[in-house]
Amino acid sequence: MTLIAEPQLFVSDIAASCTFFARIGFATAFVHGDPPFYAQVVRDGARLNLRHADGPVFDIGFRTREADALAATIAAADVAPLYAEFAAVGVQFHRKLRTESWGAQSFILADPDGNLIAFAGG
Repeated sequence: MTLIAEPQLFVSDIAASCTFFARIGFATAFVHGDPPFYAQVVRDGARLNLRHADGPVFDIGFRTREADALAATIAAADVAPLYAEFAAVGVQFHRKLRTESWGAQSFILADPDGNLIAFAGG
């Protein structure tokens, strides 16, 4: 049995989110609805589902109370090349690349709606 996770991110604009993820190498697998309210972006084995939400995705105080609350984690054998790739296209990092106390490397990026996505591995 193989398990696959597909986290769902709440976003305010499906098209803008698909454009953001395309900048970092994700392809749009599908967009659903007229107007669009659901989509999926994929890169290698990583899949993120995007769900439209009216209004702010997070309440005004959420990031103050929960500054590092992740929406998704994507694992890779070596995340340093991804970090360099994303930095080259001007991605906003919530936390820069670092080596954790247990030896793994990780970084966190923020999408246009403030969803935090961790990339970890190694």
